[in-house]
Amino acid sequence: MNFPYFLANRIAFSGKRTFSKLIVRVTIGAIALAIAAIIISIAVLRGFKGEIISKQRSFFADVLVLRYDLNKSYENSPITLTPEVRKSILAIPQVNSISSFATKAGIINVNNEVEGVVLKGIDSLYNQQPFQRMLVEGSMIDFKSDNADNQILVSKYLADRLLLKVGDDFIMYFVQDPIRKRKFVIKGIFNTGSEELDKVYVIGSLNVIRKLSNLDDHEVGGYEIRIKDFSQLEQTTNKVEDLLPIDMQAINIKDQVPDIFQWLELLDMNTKIIFILMTVVAIINMISALLITILERTSMIGILKALGYHNAGIRRVFMYSALYLIGLGLLIGNLIGLGFYFFQDFTHFFKLDEKTYYISYVAVQLQWSDVILVNLAVVFIGMISLFIPSMLITKISPIKAISFK
Repeated sequence: MNFPYFLANRIAFSGKRTFSKLIVRVTIGAIALAIAAIIISIAVLRGFKGEIISKQRSFFADVLVLRYDLNKSYENSPITLTPEVRKSILAIPQVNSISSFATKAGIINVNNEVEGVVLKGIDSLYNQQPFQRMLVEGSMIDFKSDNADNQILVSKYLADRLLLKVGDDFIMYFVQDPIRKRKFVIKGIFNTGSEELDKVYVIGSLNVIRKLSNLDDHEVGGYEIRIKDFSQLEQTTNKVEDLLPIDMQAINIKDQVPDIFQWLELLDMNTKIIFILMTVVAIINMISALLITILERTSMIGILKALGYHNAGIRRVFMYSALYLIGLGLLIGNLIGLGFYFFQDFTHFFKLDEKTYYISYVAVQLQWSDVILVNLAVVFIGMISLFIPSMLITKISPIKAISFK
C-alpha cells in the first residue's frame, strides 16, 4: 500500500479541519481564478489576433508580387509573370493560390459629396471568397454578366458617408491626362472593420483599369499569393522572392501593414504578465495552505516520527494533500475558463467598439494543447514551489510535536 497517498486521502476527504478550512477554500479559489484567467486571456488574445490577421489577409492576401521600383503611389507599375514562373510559385508546398490585381486612384462625385478612393481591380479568376465573408449587403461581382466592368463593391463606411445603397450608380473620375470617368453600379457593400481600409478602397473589375491605363491583356499591377500556413510566411516569402525576375519583389503582409502586426505582437506581453501574476498569487496561497496544514497536523507528524516513519514519507503526505487542492482548483478553473470560451464562441455576447478594435465582438480561439500545457505548467510550478516549505517537517521534534495542542 502507498501509505503517504492513503494518509493524504484521509486528511483531504475524511479529516476534520478547524482553522485551516478557510485558508484551504481561499487557496482553491485562488488556483481556480488563476487558471480561469489564464485560459480566458489566451482565448481572447488568440481570437483577437486571429480575427485581425484574417481580415488583413482577406484584403491584401499573404504575399504581394510587385515591380521593384521607388513608386509609392496607389497605382503600381505594370508587370507580367511568365507561365513558367507562375507554375514554379504554385509548386511551392505552402502556396495555395496566385491571383492578379491592379489599383488606380479615383474620385467619387455623388450626392454633392466628393471622396477620394482607390479602385482595386480583380478578374474572374480571383478568389472572391475572402470578400464574401466581409459582405454585409448585396452580392459579389458577377464576371459572367455583360456589365461586369460596371459593377463595383464599396465599403459600408463610404456607403454611409455618400448616402449610397446597393443598386445606386455614381461617376468616378480618374486623374490622368486626359481625365477620364466611368459610371459604376453598386453590386455589394462590404465591411472590413478597419476604417483605414474602408475609407480608401473600392473593388471593381481589373479590365476597367487595363483600359484606363492602356495595359495589355497580360499586364497587371501585381499578384496576390495566398499561403496555407501563416506561420510559414517569412520562409514562403523568401522562396517566392528567389523565383522572381530581378525587376520584381515579394512583400508579405507583415511588411505591407507593419503597424498592425507590431501592435499585435505587443499584445502577447499581456498574456505573459497575466500568467506570471496569477501563478504567483496561486503559489502564495498554496504555500500558506501547506504551512497551516502542517501546523494543524503537528501532533500527527510527531506521532509518525515517534513510530519511526521517515521525513521524506511525511513530506509526501502533505505534497499529495497539496496536489488534491491544486487538482480541485484546476477543475473549477477549467470549468469557468472553458465555459466562458464556449459561451462567447457561440453567442458573441460580449461586444467591442469596431472603430477602435477592428472587430465588433470579443473573438475567442483556443487549442486543446494550450489548455493542457497551462494546466501542466501550473501543477509543475506549484509542486516545485511547495517542496521547499515542506522541508519544515524535518525541523519538527517528535516530543514537542506530540505534546503540541
